[in-house]
Amino acid sequence: MSGAPASHPLKSLAPKFIEVSENVLFGDIWERPGLSKRDRSLVTVAALVSLYRQNELPFHLERAVENGLSVEEIVEAITHLAFYAGWPCAATALTIAKSTFEKS
Repeated sequence: MSGAPASHPLKSLAPKFIEVSENVLFGDIWERPGLSKRDRSLVTVAALVSLYRQNELPFHLERAVENGLSVEEIVEAITHLAFYAGWPCAATALTIAKSTFEKS
């Protein structure tokens, strides 16, 4: 499974950025045997929620489901993060999750 879509909107502006994302991040880091893709998705979603990274969250929420996390597990993780990352981060992430999963 590749990470960034082939027609990524930044490809014409920053082709090297997209190349590194595809080849290093998704082609190497995501493929390492130390963690399952499911676990990597859980860690990634937790980091994005905690750091309030709203733009990247929808892509990784969809990817998390593809990698074996259930919607219920994702919602539970975000609820848990409310106490560590902050209520606003979790509330925003749940709103994004709702929108993302309703489209799926």
